[in-house]
Amino acid sequence: MSPDQDWCLQCGAGAPGSLSSGGWRSLTAILAATAVLVLLAAGAAVAALSKSSTHRASTVVAVVPPVASAPATAPVTPTTTPIVPSTPTTTAVVPPKIPVTPTTTPTTPASTTPTTPASTTPSEGTGSGSEGGASQPSALILDTNAASTYNPYSYPASGFGDPSLTIDGDASTAWTAQVEPDKAPHMAVGVLIKLGSSVKLSSLELITSTPGIHIQVYGTNAKTAPASITDKAWVAISHSMKAAKKHTRIKLLSPTKAYSLLVLWISQAPASSVGTATAPGHVAVNEVELFPAP
Repeated sequence: MSPDQDWCLQCGAGAPGSLSSGGWRSLTAILAATAVLVLLAAGAAVAALSKSSTHRASTVVAVVPPVASAPATAPVTPTTTPIVPSTPTTTAVVPPKIPVTPTTTPTTPASTTPTTPASTTPSEGTGSGSEGGASQPSALILDTNAASTYNPYSYPASGFGDPSLTIDGDASTAWTAQVEPDKAPHMAVGVLIKLGSSVKLSSLELITSTPGIHIQVYGTNAKTAPASITDKAWVAISHSMKAAKKHTRIKLLSPTKAYSLLVLWISQAPASSVGTATAPGHVAVNEVELFPAP
């Protein structure tokens, strides 16, 4: 060590006459001092934590009293709320008055319903005799088997439809007759209607889905239909005419004479129904209605 040096920089020993001459003694003193400082610091930390916990506990206890006072005020509101149900009690009195209105309503339709059918029925009768005025009588009611195909020249039966469809009251169905390609547009067939007894007729209404057919009405009192349309037993009771529309009202001749058999004779097909040899055309009679003389 230099003359002015009190401690060895390599071993830590003190110079003779200094506070300590041994390196290990000084190291021990340092460690002891460090330990004391650590213990003091730990003690201070524990004391600080204990003080903080005490402060927090006191703060929580101080908050509790206000919470206890709040519930005392809450019950006041429920006490007022039960008074509200008294209002629904008043509303419940109103429903009994509602059934009074429905009771009166059914009475009105009851009186109105009979009136509607009554006015509809005359309208249908008037419609059937649109050209004859409001006094035109209703159409005759015919038996379901009153209509048949009149085929005096023996054309194949496969060329005809069901004749009962002409008097079924449904204009969407029809009796059909094939137009023979080798004779087109000429035809010689008809719809025969058996009246059952002699009836005086004023008119015939035809509905057809093949307008343009040439027709004529014949009547007879023979027990069976004559074998040919040219037979003298047949009496022409209408003019030969072209039914240009789907609905045609035919005024019959000699309404004072009665007939038991009637035939709607078709003598010619419209050009649109002629067809070809491979695909023959057809004419149709959808509905026939007969009206008695007044």
